[in-house]
Amino acid sequence: MADGIVGQFLSLKAESGADLLAMQCGDFYEFFAEDAEIVGDELDLTVSQKSSHGSSYPMAGVPLSELTPYLKALVERGYRVAVADQHKPENGDIYREISRIATPGTLLETSDAAAQYLAAVVSTNAVAHGSGDGVDGPYGLAFADITTGRFLVTAVETVGDAHAELYRFAPAEILPGPGIRNDDAFLSRLREETPASLTLHRSDAFAPGRSEHAVRSQFGKETIDSIGLESTVAIQAAGGILSYIDETGVGVSQSMTRLQTYTDTEQVALDATTQRNLELVETMQGDRRGSLIDTIDHTVTSPGGRLLREWITRPQRDRSALQRRHDAVEALGSEALARDRLRETLSDAYDLERLASRSASGSADARDLRAVEQTLSLLPALAKDISETPLAQSPVSDMLTQVDQAQTARLQETLDSALADEPPKTVRQGGLFSYGYHDELDGLIEKHEAANEWLGGLAGRVKSEYGLSHVTVDRNKTDGYYIQVGKSQADSVPDHFRHIKTLKNSKRFVTEELTERERQVLRLEEARSELEYELFVSLREEVAVHAELLQDVGRTLAEIDTVASLAEHAARSNWVRPALTDAGTLSIEAGRHPVVETTTEFVPNDLLLDEDRGFLIVTGPNMSGKSTYMRQAALITLLAQAGSFVPATNATIGVVDGIYTRVGALDELAQGRSTFMVEMQELSNILHSATEESLVILDEVGRGTATYDGISIAWAATEYLHNEVRSKTLFATHYHELTTLASHLPRVENVHVAADERDGDVTFLRTIRDGPTDRSYGIHVADLAGVPQPVVSRADEVLTKLREEKAIEAKGGSDGEPVQTVFNLGSGQFASANGTTHAETAAATDQTEAPTATDPKAEAVIDELGEVDVNSTSPIELMTMVQEWQQTLRDRDS
Repeated sequence: MADGIVGQFLSLKAESGADLLAMQCGDFYEFFAEDAEIVGDELDLTVSQKSSHGSSYPMAGVPLSELTPYLKALVERGYRVAVADQHKPENGDIYREISRIATPGTLLETSDAAAQYLAAVVSTNAVAHGSGDGVDGPYGLAFADITTGRFLVTAVETVGDAHAELYRFAPAEILPGPGIRNDDAFLSRLREETPASLTLHRSDAFAPGRSEHAVRSQFGKETIDSIGLESTVAIQAAGGILSYIDETGVGVSQSMTRLQTYTDTEQVALDATTQRNLELVETMQGDRRGSLIDTIDHTVTSPGGRLLREWITRPQRDRSALQRRHDAVEALGSEALARDRLRETLSDAYDLERLASRSASGSADARDLRAVEQTLSLLPALAKDISETPLAQSPVSDMLTQVDQAQTARLQETLDSALADEPPKTVRQGGLFSYGYHDELDGLIEKHEAANEWLGGLAGRVKSEYGLSHVTVDRNKTDGYYIQVGKSQADSVPDHFRHIKTLKNSKRFVTEELTERERQVLRLEEARSELEYELFVSLREEVAVHAELLQDVGRTLAEIDTVASLAEHAARSNWVRPALTDAGTLSIEAGRHPVVETTTEFVPNDLLLDEDRGFLIVTGPNMSGKSTYMRQAALITLLAQAGSFVPATNATIGVVDGIYTRVGALDELAQGRSTFMVEMQELSNILHSATEESLVILDEVGRGTATYDGISIAWAATEYLHNEVRSKTLFATHYHELTTLASHLPRVENVHVAADERDGDVTFLRTIRDGPTDRSYGIHVADLAGVPQPVVSRADEVLTKLREEKAIEAKGGSDGEPVQTVFNLGSGQFASANGTTHAETAAATDQTEAPTATDPKAEAVIDELGEVDVNSTSPIELMTMVQEWQQTLRDRDS
């Protein structure tokens, strides 16, 4: 028998294609063979060895009622777990079949408040060329959150845009469709940028005709036309997801009532690099704490938290929509008492979007339906909180009026009248409904309670009638109902007491009347249980019919919670409402970094970018705040276009179509990409993607290669952004040569972060001032970082010598002829006035490198010093280099 069960287990697992199988065997779900070992290790379950017919196999199991937490834990560890349920027809043998496959993207039983998206991506290349070479688009993407019923589709043109959307939605599971599944470069990048599970689904599920049929069947025949969904690859992606959900058997199709499409013209472009650099939802170290969302999230509901994340990662370009959000935040921000009451009421709301999905999938229990009722009951209180305050004239009131109050009231009354105040979690044990809800059920309950009352009084009647003192009446699975009498009095029981069991200190008896009462109770219990379950399923189906209504109400409550959260943070942190404009202006007075200002005393700074001043070259010391200044500009712009107030005393934001950043890079040697390669790829993406309506943040370009190469690249990139792209740009650099561009490019201006140097001590003032600087104070920063003092001292000596030699050569060479040091702009490139090469011009003006030396050994030392990348060289290596240079110079002098 055991071998038969194991054989059946292995057969079902192979049929499912899942990583693990939980197979029902009686009152337990069992894992056998290798699965038992895996589950034992992952979940700390006891693994036993079972023997049968000379063979032995591992086995681990969990009770039926306790599968959910174990299933959730396994799926969150990346396993796809099939569940096989046991069935026994009235006249047939027991059989088992796969009822569902739980995967990271189709897990209903999540306790995580965050969205849980299942994504699919399809490339046109497979359709047009039958290849997966990864060339640019279009790419079709679909995102479905089965826990809330949300379903979104889009099409993008470039591979970078596709990765940006996948990073933005952070799906738990991705289905690579045609054109993607064989594209190693695309899949490799997915693995780098997201922890999502990658699952290969049947190719035919993505077929254009089949996908269109699936979409029309799910959302209505006219849906594709009515929402303007013209992209074949987007429809394919949606069809692939619908097929996958259907085959995994989660049964949530009814909750997916609405298909939404969006385009890149509706939202601000944020590539994956920018989302990481700005630390929107997690820090560079992968922690939520310290991110933008962690700082500003004061939502009191799970749906509110999800919506706030959506607004932050998908900022909008529609000024009218943003205006409504700002109006709501302003109204709530100015009414503290009303805001507090509203937030207190909202804090009692449950997650209606997820409750709707659970009801539609048939997994909701009575407590879930009571949670629906309790949340709907809050709507009148919320309406009162709004109508009796100045909020009545604000967009907050408009949000609530979108809800069908009459329909929600009817559903709430139905649930309230039906359900017990505190129903049990198990839907088959009875006690689900209130008395008076159903006449037949009331009759069964009355009879059941009467029978229980008779049983409850039996022990007392036996004691009184027969003079016995130690008597109890109880029930178990083995003996049913019984009368238990102490051993000392067991011989005194009447003759019609039939003995059934002897224990150490007592004996058990039954009577004909007790047996008959037991049959009656069991019949009543079974009838009551069946009727209650039937009534409950009907009630749950009624809730499922209203899934779209519940989703709308849940979305409304989330929106109110989100704007209230933004208002709360604005009030706490003294943020102001930004003025939005279509003009290409970014004007910020006393701007602050939204995260840094919460952790340290912050020095505010102004910023102005407009038609005449569109490109700022930012110079100044290391660690002085250049990166913070630029990032805060990007974050203030993003917050404004998310609908939030901003950290400043005044802000005018010209609506942007994209925010692009290049802020540092890490070696990705495992993927064969060095720091400089990553830097150049990021720069390439910006130069190809940014437009005149974009905001570009560049923090050091060209520093990962030789100085002359780096200056050349930075110079050319500046020209291209200024002349061709014309985006609003902030460019921080230590190449002070670039500051001369302000004399040649009309929209380029210089600003610097001020520092105060007195008696050899340097103080970073964190203040932005107009004009360039010629100092980076790198040696001072090295000293602060703990570089050994001999290295710091020697570096200071070398720097002094280099400056002296440069000053001499700048005045004139040995023959008294001046050396050309001025950059002129010629044909979009840079060259010196006397026709020297890029390298020669850079050498003549580079303030970090010495001019040509007359001594070959000294020249070699100077060249090597100029090539050293201090940021990527360890202190020990630097010390060794300095010692070698010293020895070279001593050999020259000897």
